[in-house]
Amino acid sequence: MFSVPAGYRRHLYRDDAVVLRVQKLGESDRIITLLTRHHGRLRAVARGVRRTMSRFGARLEPFGHIDLQLAGSPEGVGSTLHSVSQVEAVALYGKEFLSDYPRYTTASAIAETAERLTPIEREPSLRLFQLTLGALKALAAREHAGPLVLDAYLLRAMSTAGWAPALTECAVCGLPGSHGAFSVPAGGAVCPDCRPPGAAHPAPATIGLMAALTAGDWQVADATESPIRRECSGLVAAHLQWHMERALRSLPLVDRRESP
Repeated sequence: MFSVPAGYRRHLYRDDAVVLRVQKLGESDRIITLLTRHHGRLRAVARGVRRTMSRFGARLEPFGHIDLQLAGSPEGVGSTLHSVSQVEAVALYGKEFLSDYPRYTTASAIAETAERLTPIEREPSLRLFQLTLGALKALAAREHAGPLVLDAYLLRAMSTAGWAPALTECAVCGLPGSHGAFSVPAGGAVCPDCRPPGAAHPAPATIGLMAALTAGDWQVADATESPIRRECSGLVAAHLQWHMERALRSLPLVDRRESP
C-alpha cells in the first residue's frame, strides 16, 4: 500500500472553489485561477488536463463550482503556484452558457470582477465567494434577466469592497431621502446643495432599481422596463470602474439582450 512520506500530508488540503479563469501552460497543462471558500483567490497548475484522456479536464472549465484537493502550503510558504491533485464537480455552470452568448459574457464579467476584487492571493473573502457562486447559479438557472443578475452582483460586490454607492441619502452630507442627481466621483446620489457640476440626473425609478438590486428585492427589479435597466447598468458600471481605476475588459463585451 502506498505510504505518504512524513511531512507531506500537511501540504495537502481541500477546499471548494469557483473557477474564474484558465490559461494554457506548456503543451498539456493549465494554470487555473480559483476563488476558494476558505483560502481566497489562488492559482494552481492542473497537469495534463489538455490531453484527450484527462480524468478531470472538463471539471476545470470557467464558471464551475468544484471541490478539489490542492498540493501546496495554505499559508503561502514556498511556491505561490499550487498543484491540483483531485477534482470533483459540484455544479458545472459553464456548460449552461456555451450556446448562450449574452449569459456567457455576463458570467465572464462576474468572474473578472471577482478576480479584480481579490488582489491579494490567499486572503479569505467568504462574502465575495458566496456572492460569486450565487450569481453564477442564478444566471445558469435563468431565475432573472442576465443584466439584472450582473448589476446586482456588481452592487453587492462593491459593498463588500467598501464602495457601495449612496442611494437613500446624500453621498456628501448624508441628508436622507431620495435625491434626483447621481455623481460617481461624489459617491452616489447627491442632494441639490451638494450636487457637483456634471452630475447625472437619472430617472427616480433607476435609483429605485439600484436600491432593489442591492437589497435583493427581485419583485421590484423584475418589474422594471428596459430603459430603466439600461440606465441602471450605465451608472453601476461607471461607479465600479471609477473605484477600480481601470476598466474591466469583459464589461464592454456583455450582450445585454435577453436570451430566447
